Amino acid sequence: MVKAPEIYPFFDNDTNTVTYLIVDPATKQAAIIDPVLNYDHHSGKASTRSADLVLAKADEIGASVILILETHAHADHLTGAPYLKLKTGAKVGIGEHIRKVQKIFRPIFNAVDVIDDGSAFDLLFNDGQNVSLGDLDIEIIHTPGHTPACIVYKIADAIFVGDTLFMPDYGTARADFPGGSARELYRSIKRLLALPSETRLFMCHDYKAPGRDYYAWETTVGEERARNPHIHDGISEDEFVAMREARDAKLSAPTLLLPSIQVNIRAGEFPQPDANGVSYLKIPIVLEI
Repeated sequence: MVKAPEIYPFFDNDTNTVTYLIVDPATKQAAIIDPVLNYDHHSGKASTRSADLVLAKADEIGASVILILETHAHADHLTGAPYLKLKTGAKVGIGEHIRKVQKIFRPIFNAVDVIDDGSAFDLLFNDGQNVSLGDLDIEIIHTPGHTPACIVYKIADAIFVGDTLFMPDYGTARADFPGGSARELYRSIKRLLALPSETRLFMCHDYKAPGRDYYAWETTVGEERARNPHIHDGISEDEFVAMREARDAKLSAPTLLLPSIQVNIRAGEFPQPDANGVSYLKIPIVLEI
């Protein structure tokens, strides 16, 4: 019988992000998926409030955090991975195609301190790789489309999908960031939806679909196939691509896009401080006349 993990979700209202604490019940080894660093864009102030809640829970249940897992380089929140690594000694992992994302954004931000070989992260995962968490087995599935480096983590019958999918009453991720592809996104999602219908899917975000007045982040493959308005059974690849590209063309950039990308391609570290000891984030200016 395949062992199931203990799953503890933490919802961050400011960024609509769900962080997960995953625990092997046999050994109490744990992983944290998609941690949040609280960041106020107006003041430039950051705090570890959300990360501390996860650490407190791990301490409460006697879990030892050994892995910090990113589904991708997020564009809507800063990662709390460095702080959690400092506190726990855990290794930080992400998909190996983060190199592509670093290569894309390094020149955009003139980020001369970013080495685009993925070495800022402790672990780089490839498609089909298996990682141990105590007696649990974590399977890595590469799901490009939202970004080139997106991966999901499959643990027993639970899949942590990152930004690839949303709840079945909401839809799918955008695919218009540099390196994104609506066609690749369709194929990645279909790969997930080919799994058994009872497979549990855990979202990284929720925004309350119209008509729903509560946040939700757990569903199943069967529910997505039956109800997802963007990619339910019967939607062809060309139909999805046309819909996704038209929809994306009308979307504004995420509020924390510029700070998030700069920090997250550095595995959560801020840029090197200037001579005055202060780190600064850059805002590329595009002048349209």
